[in-house]
Amino acid sequence: MKNICFYFQIHQPHRLKRYRFFNIGGDHYYYDDFANEDFIQRVAEVSFVPANRLMLEMIKEYNGKFKAAFSISGVALDQMEIYAPEVIDGFKELADTGCVEFLSETQGHSLASLIDPEGFKKQVKEHDDKIESLFGQRPRIFRNTELIYSDDIAELVYDMGFAGMITPGAKRTLGWKSPNYVYKSAVQPKLKLLMRNPRFSDDIATRFSNYNWSEYPLTADKFINWIAATPKEEQIVNLFMNYEALGNFQKKSSGIFDFMRALPRFAAEKNIGFATPSEVLNMLKPVDSISSMHPISWVGEERDISAWLGNTLQQEAFHKLYEVAERVGMSQSRRLLQDWNYLQSSDHFYYMGTKHDLPFSPYGSPYEAFNTYMNVLSDFKERVDAEFPSSIENEELNALLTTIHNQADEIDRLEDKIKKLEAKKKVSAPEATDKPPLKHAPAKKEAKVKTTVADVKAEDKAEQATNVNTEPDKAMPIAKKTAEKPAVKAKSEAKPKAAEKKPAPATKVKTKK
Repeated sequence: MKNICFYFQIHQPHRLKRYRFFNIGGDHYYYDDFANEDFIQRVAEVSFVPANRLMLEMIKEYNGKFKAAFSISGVALDQMEIYAPEVIDGFKELADTGCVEFLSETQGHSLASLIDPEGFKKQVKEHDDKIESLFGQRPRIFRNTELIYSDDIAELVYDMGFAGMITPGAKRTLGWKSPNYVYKSAVQPKLKLLMRNPRFSDDIATRFSNYNWSEYPLTADKFINWIAATPKEEQIVNLFMNYEALGNFQKKSSGIFDFMRALPRFAAEKNIGFATPSEVLNMLKPVDSISSMHPISWVGEERDISAWLGNTLQQEAFHKLYEVAERVGMSQSRRLLQDWNYLQSSDHFYYMGTKHDLPFSPYGSPYEAFNTYMNVLSDFKERVDAEFPSSIENEELNALLTTIHNQADEIDRLEDKIKKLEAKKKVSAPEATDKPPLKHAPAKKEAKVKTTVADVKAEDKAEQATNVNTEPDKAMPIAKKTAEKPAVKAKSEAKPKAAEKKPAPATKVKTKK
């Protein structure tokens, strides 16, 4: 049974504002928020939201038999969370169906796999954590920026634990082979590869509404008949495209949504199903290995990386950016790291291209794109140098930071140990002291009473000694005060009477004289 594997890419860069030379050192915010908000909301309205709704309806209508996969860059997720949260909600609904798979990629939609292996791995992990937190899935299949693939990248992807990878079906790599099979990496045979079918994918993504195309108009039954006509041995057709093909690149008026809605019905008539990338890799075994010594992509006739690094402007900006990669990796500044991710987006280098037309560039020319980016990069490098002075070598910085981090870890370990000992002491202390205080509590109270009586007796004696030489009319109030103390009434009543008798004779003797 043949299967169609739909995969859609979603990405929008953080477009830079007009950043002049005189802004360097004084303005550390680089982005055109108005343009970014306007663009993401327009695309969400005409493409993402209706496309998500369509996918959900198709899944429900065909009882989960329609399936698809999505790769959403971290940069796009950040913007959609702020400007178009309804798109995130739509993807969450799709995730809950169990018929949608989310793929891994770099957080910043970067070209780090070509130059910065450690930074590449960090970005992939950051992106996967984001996907898992939002949609409850941990990606198992990797999709690199612009489907860039090479043997070196395959090594990195395998080391990160991925089961498979999405790759472009470039003729320079496949040769006479068909993309409608599962392949494996020549350097890592356990890493399975899914090849994009360029013909069928571009029929939908780029040629669907082209009036000059010989096959126009493209209908669902015609398209399914083409797939059914492929050799019986070819069990998988990978249709990989930009999600904006639904509603933005191909407008709603072209009938693209109706075309997609009808596909599952005609596919069922031809016994053609739908599967996610993980399901395909579980169902089919690799038929051969693929090797690519040089990076390939899904852009351009050559399917290489010249769209981003094909001229001196692009290469200069690219290498200047990654000169500070190691130092940025040492930083703990959230703002600096966020800017680092956004500045790595491949779009910034694409806008500097002189090889192709740039219909989506926000700049008037590639040179304006280069000047703006380099001004921003100059300010960014100043911020990095302020945190890690360029006068100190990277190795020395690494050693110092490692020492600091180790000391911090040791402090944390010792603090945890102290807390555990204090907790243990609190638990054991009541066992030794709880019972004895309960037994001796009355005794303490009694001792307190005795102390009070002794004090009263001493006070009475002092008063008596004082009152011996006083007049009789002043002795009565003292006795009255003593009698007013209820706590020792029984024991102190007799003594005040004795004190009253003694002064009387003394007074009489003095009177006789």
